Amino acid sequence: MKNILLINGGKKFAHSEGRLSNTLHNVAKDTLLELGYNIEETIIDSGYDINTEIEKILKADVLIYQLPAWWMSVPWTVKKYIDEVYTEGHGKFYTSDGRTSSDDSKKYGSGGLLHNKKVMLSVTWNAPINAFEDVDNFFEGVGADGVYSHFYKIHQFMGMSKLPIYICNDVIKNPTIDIYIENYKKHLTNIFKK
Repeated sequence: MKNILLINGGKKFAHSEGRLSNTLHNVAKDTLLELGYNIEETIIDSGYDINTEIEKILKADVLIYQLPAWWMSVPWTVKKYIDEVYTEGHGKFYTSDGRTSSDDSKKYGSGGLLHNKKVMLSVTWNAPINAFEDVDNFFEGVGADGVYSHFYKIHQFMGMSKLPIYICNDVIKNPTIDIYIENYKKHLTNIFKK
């Protein structure tokens, strides 16, 4: 893993200016540059060229998405990016859904071409961590990975595997920005230190 594409899906909300997503995106950039990685970046809200994004993804060993939670998922602009870029990547990212009429052993979701690539999420939530982990709480114990299983499946469809998620909790009601930054640096260093 030498080339990393940072994709900032930060978005301004009624209750937020998107500064935390931008801050964490820059923490990742600085930390990974210090660790000796080649970094490319896309800031979705600043616009992008679909074919350039395809080339960035093909070049990258790892995609790291920086995302705020938006109605239990990703912002619509991130979904639009995926719809446009990944669909145009047909034949480069995936060949088909993987099934063939001549071989019943080929399963749905096995047509990906990006088997040597990984994806990581860094997400921000107002929900406290126990909302994800406690079976009697809102997300019924599925954890952050469970909440984002659809996002991982998009990337698995293309052959990618996932790296451990990083999550910041209580970002509106009880923000601890310095701790988020310190913990994210540790998270990245643990995964990417050579």
